Amino acid sequence: MPSFNKVILLGNLTRDPELRVTTGGLSICKLGIATNRVYQTRDGERREEVTYVDVDSFGRQAETISKYMTKGRPILIEGRLKLDTWETQQGEKRSKHLVVLENFQFVGGRGDSADAGGSGSHVERNSPPPRPSRAPDSPPSRPSQPTDDMEDDDVPF
Repeated sequence: MPSFNKVILLGNLTRDPELRVTTGGLSICKLGIATNRVYQTRDGERREEVTYVDVDSFGRQAETISKYMTKGRPILIEGRLKLDTWETQQGEKRSKHLVVLENFQFVGGRGDSADAGGSGSHVERNSPPPRPSRAPDSPPSRPSQPTDDMEDDDVPF
């Protein structure tokens, strides 16, 4: 049976990222983000709900996040949900869900303010190569004109 595990979150860091390196040289960065949901009750009262999520990132992404992100800064996280289980010193079994980061983007400007307004972004994986710029002497490209010989069945959507 097929399954799908994808999480996309946009929120603010709740603390400074914590970077550590394993004895094998793998960088691990632990961070927390808060996402807000604003809604109205049946009585018309406006309420806000905050969800706190722990995120683990690895490798170069962990190093980049640790270097450039601080508490309060916005970030877009794409990853997968994971159930982390452990046993306390008293022998009690504990568990919690966390997100394992696969991709991320910086959100907002380069300023210190979380709502700086601009849009900077950084994608560590699966980003397409930069497109070559058009030569200044070449004419601008024109959009292709639709042809009349195309049938409705040929359209893939």
